[in-house]
Amino acid sequence: MTENNNNDNNGAGDEKPERVVGTPSASADERVVSEASAENESEHAGPYEPFETHIRPEEQQRRGEKMASAWFILATLAGIAFLAAYFVFPPNAADEPAIADPQISQYSNMLLGGTLTLAMFGIGAGMTVWARNVMPHYEVHSPYDELPSSDEEKGSFSEFFMKSADESGFTKRPLMRRTLIASMIPLGIAPVVLLRDLGPLPRDTLHHTPWENGRRMYVEGTHRALRAEDLENDPNGMISALPAIDDDRYPHGISLDDQAKSVILLIKVPDGDWKEGMNEPVSEGSDETHMNWTYNGIVAYSKICTHVGCPAALYERTTHRILCPCHQSTFDATDAAKVVFGPAHRGLPQLPISVDDEGYLISTGDFAEPPGPTFWEYQRGGGN
Repeated sequence: MTENNNNDNNGAGDEKPERVVGTPSASADERVVSEASAENESEHAGPYEPFETHIRPEEQQRRGEKMASAWFILATLAGIAFLAAYFVFPPNAADEPAIADPQISQYSNMLLGGTLTLAMFGIGAGMTVWARNVMPHYEVHSPYDELPSSDEEKGSFSEFFMKSADESGFTKRPLMRRTLIASMIPLGIAPVVLLRDLGPLPRDTLHHTPWENGRRMYVEGTHRALRAEDLENDPNGMISALPAIDDDRYPHGISLDDQAKSVILLIKVPDGDWKEGMNEPVSEGSDETHMNWTYNGIVAYSKICTHVGCPAALYERTTHRILCPCHQSTFDATDAAKVVFGPAHRGLPQLPISVDDEGYLISTGDFAEPPGPTFWEYQRGGGN
């Protein structure tokens, strides 16, 4: 036992002491000491003085300048192509009657997205080449001192900034500088051009829909004209309808915009279920009441919720409630579609209806007020 202990002690003297887990190794200690020494030596060099600088060879800088300029030129051409594609294939070209083609929108999206992506990629690639091949690479040492900077430090920063601008090549490399500026110009114009899609404001266009005196009604999604008895035989007591557009003023049919603002709900209400609100005028100063705008127990309301424009497409026949599924705004069909629950602040506009000589349901005019959300009124210039 004694011999073994002696051997163990001798062996332990030859080996390095065991390091406790979580403590730095000897090599790490040496590295920390050397780094601390370097920091102490660099303290006298100034707060923004580099202590290790790698200047790119002149040949590499010239090659990088040409490569970066090539990327900037590509970005410039792509930006110009983006502007050209916007006007040659405008995003709403498919809606123009003269060039109605379902593939135009696809081509427009591909061209606009592709050219804009290429323009931004070209600028990014050029800046990367610039940084890796033209600008010098160095590390700057700045010790943590008092937060307020002295005048000397502020001056040294200005000197450092101007020196960095000179080293970056922006002032000494006119080809790269000019191509970069040229590539930025189309991208700077692009947002201004895209603002064109945000206007013009609707103004009073939403005050008028395709509904007019004598306009028949089609079941939404079909070309089947409606009769009054269709509501009596319908188990739900509600049918969604659109104006029947088949005249010369609409050679290409009803547009999506017209559909969005003119879609209606036709509801059959039994006698005796109407409320006092139906005897009120449909608009201020009007002699017509809501009841005058019904026909044989059938009433027509705008299907567009006055909250944010979702379709108020649900109807509960037993309570005569119209429900918008988006935010649960609820309207009473027997009381001029007034709001009874939810965030909406305005009832659904009513459409005056009747029947023609052949027994088909028709409108006898337009809505008394613009359909759609209340905030549309502010875009139309009608908000207070």
